[in-house]
Amino acid sequence: MRTTSRGLLLTLALTPLLAGCFVSGTDGSGSGAEGGSAGRLRVALARPPVQALSPYSDDATLLGKLSVVEGLTALDKNGAAAPALAKSWKQTNSTTWTFELRKATFQDGTPVTAESVVDALDHAEAATPKPRVLSDVTLTAKADDADTVTISTKDADPVLPLRLASPVLAILSAKAYAKDGTVSPIGTGTGPFKVTKLTGKSKATLDRYDGYWGGKAKAPGIDVTWIADGTARAGALRSGDVDIAEWIPTSQAKLLDAKTRHEVPSVRTDSLILNTGNGIFTDPALRAAAREAVDGSALVDSIFSGYADPAQGLFGPAVPWAADKRVKATGRAKAATPAQVRSRTKGKVLRLAAFTNRAELPEVASVLQQQLEQAGFTVKQDVREYTQMEADLLAGKYDALVMSRVVLLDTGDAVAYLASDYRSNGVYNIARLKDPEVDRAVKSAAEEGDVTKRHQKIMAAEAQILRTDAVVPLVHEKVVQGIATHVEGVLLDPRERSLIDVDTHLK
Repeated sequence: MRTTSRGLLLTLALTPLLAGCFVSGTDGSGSGAEGGSAGRLRVALARPPVQALSPYSDDATLLGKLSVVEGLTALDKNGAAAPALAKSWKQTNSTTWTFELRKATFQDGTPVTAESVVDALDHAEAATPKPRVLSDVTLTAKADDADTVTISTKDADPVLPLRLASPVLAILSAKAYAKDGTVSPIGTGTGPFKVTKLTGKSKATLDRYDGYWGGKAKAPGIDVTWIADGTARAGALRSGDVDIAEWIPTSQAKLLDAKTRHEVPSVRTDSLILNTGNGIFTDPALRAAAREAVDGSALVDSIFSGYADPAQGLFGPAVPWAADKRVKATGRAKAATPAQVRSRTKGKVLRLAAFTNRAELPEVASVLQQQLEQAGFTVKQDVREYTQMEADLLAGKYDALVMSRVVLLDTGDAVAYLASDYRSNGVYNIARLKDPEVDRAVKSAAEEGDVTKRHQKIMAAEAQILRTDAVVPLVHEKVVQGIATHVEGVLLDPRERSLIDVDTHLK
């Protein structure tokens, strides 16, 4: 199937909500277009860079939100693949696709060619650790001519155009790739904004790239500040220090003027992840006891102030096709009683992790600690900023994690999330789950090309994962974004992949 040749569809927003609002006083009653110097956007983001903005880390999401990088494709507002650096494509057989490139240049002035696309995808494929978006697929790219690239996969990958929309697979210029394996997007992307300066994990300066193929951005630049504390982010918006503040904590949301507060249905699910690979939760009966002890519905009003729904599974209301295809999880282990829990743990402490980047999670951890202790566990919390604990999480040094996960972040397709987080060889398998039935179910979903059947198989895989009690879904969040009244064109994206594009500007 060939796509139509059209402009890049970056509007993942809810159109009626694009115009944001602002207050200049701490009482939330001010007005006026204050903003940054000469129309520059001032943005407060929550999670600081993990690896100096490397696209092979979670920093890729930051690059996408700020329109620094692009892939061959993008996601449109319905989650379908849309043209980006590739103006069109066609599938020649089950494992082979051909992409026709548009005329574009990198931010260093060099042209985007088929060879540069191959070089970028080869580097992503060879990256260590392997990016999550490639955890269940192997790509081989070949330049047919200056403007045509053929991409093959080892096995059939019906959603390859969706996968290529991931900012992890952004196409960067040759100078981005150092001999030591590091990758820098500073001045090497193709988006309407280029990074000109990165100050550690605190600030970044982006300037408009006037050579952008999609036209000049309306804002001359972006000044980014990372503020991990959610209350401080909300305060920065209220005081007029920033124009846009993401992820407003639910405890702070109603303190903002109603016109600056934008509630966005999100594909984010908060869960309790249990380490099945080592420690106390290798015992299925103890995992079942934890699952029965935890009550996510108690969190909705108390901690999330109503900005959440009780979890129905891994996929919530913002994934509309999930509800009527949900499969009941069967074959779960019988839960240990509190007395059995105390006997089987033999005084061992349950190491419960939570990260501070989302203000609600430490509070959730405290509630879960009480619930788990009532079930017979002895619990000790470890609460830190995410980048300080990611390596330990992946190494299995905790028994449980309070996790907030955008389940359609990596590709816009749920299979990539299931594969990276729950397959035996998943690159983000914090649960350290190794279950043959789960592996088979996820693989079956990955190979299905029919959309309806693919959704059905995804939900069958969800049931297999829930059967293991490796994850206990808690709530489906609603994200609150803070936007000043003098800002227009902010993207309110349920997938949390987009925030600023060519049309975002001060009035």
